[in-house]
Amino acid sequence: MPLIQVDLDRGLFENSHAEIGDAIHDAQIEALGIPADDRFQVFRPHGADELKFDPGYNDVDRRSLLLIRVTAVHMYPVAVKRRFFETVVAKLGTLGIRQEDVLISLVENGFEDWFAGR
Repeated sequence: MPLIQVDLDRGLFENSHAEIGDAIHDAQIEALGIPADDRFQVFRPHGADELKFDPGYNDVDRRSLLLIRVTAVHMYPVAVKRRFFETVVAKLGTLGIRQEDVLISLVENGFEDWFAGR
């Protein structure tokens, strides 16, 4: 049950949050093998100057920031996580979101760290 938190510009949220949510969820299904009904997403839109980033960090031409935080149980090998990242940016690319503007952080913990209703 990965928990997805997305920080993004308010304008992008208002125009595309449903499509962004679908793209991320579809990438989870495709790359991580989660069930289709395992969707938990929180969107946090931000106003002008609330998202701070270095536009040239790591020699990347960054123009905006779409930050995706994934919290998941520690169970995915590195290759699967890489495939997830690549799948997310590919799906977001079809929405006109540049991969250079995407930052994904996957944080892992144990099964004992979750409660999901029972």
